[in-house]
Amino acid sequence: MDDSGPSPARIPRRLLNDPVFVRAVHDRDFTAVFAMARNNGVSFYRMSQSCGMKAERISKIARGDASVTALETIERVADALGIPGALLGLAARPWEHHFPTSPPESDDGDDAVNRRRLLRGALATGLGATALTALTDTRRSLDLALAADTAPADLSDLEAAAETYGYGYHGQAPTRVLADLASDFAELRPFLDTPQPVPTRIRVCRTAGQMAGMVAIVLHDLGARKDARAWFATASTAAKESRDNQLHAWVLAREAMVPLNYGAPQAAALLAEQARQIAGDRPTAAATLAAAVAARAYALSHQPEQARKAITTADAFMERLDTQARADTWLTHGEQKHHVHLSHAFTALGDTTRARESQHRALELSAPTSTMTRSLLTIDAATCLHHDDGDTEQACRRTITVMADLPAAFRTGLVHRRALDLYHSVPARHQREKTARELHELLTA
Repeated sequence: MDDSGPSPARIPRRLLNDPVFVRAVHDRDFTAVFAMARNNGVSFYRMSQSCGMKAERISKIARGDASVTALETIERVADALGIPGALLGLAARPWEHHFPTSPPESDDGDDAVNRRRLLRGALATGLGATALTALTDTRRSLDLALAADTAPADLSDLEAAAETYGYGYHGQAPTRVLADLASDFAELRPFLDTPQPVPTRIRVCRTAGQMAGMVAIVLHDLGARKDARAWFATASTAAKESRDNQLHAWVLAREAMVPLNYGAPQAAALLAEQARQIAGDRPTAAATLAAAVAARAYALSHQPEQARKAITTADAFMERLDTQARADTWLTHGEQKHHVHLSHAFTALGDTTRARESQHRALELSAPTSTMTRSLLTIDAATCLHHDDGDTEQACRRTITVMADLPAAFRTGLVHRRALDLYHSVPARHQREKTARELHELLTA
């Protein structure tokens, strides 16, 4: 094939940012690939000339009446259409050295703007199959790049973006934050395709670990457990390659919160202990977080002694954290978040006095825009009413108020699960009472 210029059959570059097309390429679904190429201006005749295949066969493949399975043919299709080898599970094609896989500009303008618009559109109606496919393709594209020994030249903007995302939702809908985060994360991929010195690769992997971890946090909050675990796995790979043990420990501690909050506390305890081992015995943000998460996991697993030991360790570390580590971000461990963890741990232990102290302090430190955190704390307080005071009716009423007042974007996922846990703790004889029935109806609506 002539490497001096693009083949006449090359697809428009915008297709490489289309999650439907990327998914079809990844699955080697050439029926969809050929059909979408034709719909974007590449005729079957041009494809046949460039691929060395009869136009009739190209047409049959596009209709689903024939398939492409031979490796040699797949390579010819990749070269003819200009599909990067990595997307098809192949080695980089020779022409990729001359034509970047992610050029600064696409047929429709700036790729980053198009990608962000695409992700926002997919997420606008919630966390459905189309949105999750787009997110998965974004993550897998970086997984492929992490396997190569390459790195970007300038990470300043992306490192600053990761720091900014660390400050949380700030009143924005989780799906909006998710779209922006995933879009910026995807910009790491083309940077990874350029060989750079080891220190620079360490920087990009560290940024990738942070961003992938934060994507996983939002997915966890939205209730997408399986996808959250997949993103945490990518974050862990990047963190290990960055050689940053504290980042790796932070990823594992955050990952432990997925099984913790969705009914598998023993699995959460194992992950939290892995995080504690990697973080070490120094008072770091990751070590403090890991101890706090372990305390919650042990409390929910009915292991009160281990839970209280972990709380003691977490409190001791918290007192010794420096100012930077105590900042109120997703990547650090501020006092507000510390009390959020303790509130849940003490509530699970039945120590309502200390639970209420932590709830009160956490609410004092929570910004008015901390919608999800304030809701979780209120539900913890309602659970204390139910367990300690026996006031099940008031506990259910407060939880109903929290759920009813929440914007729709925050009414699913983690908050919904915590409210459901409260309902399930109500004895069967009380579940028939009016407020308990109302709570159940609200949660199942």
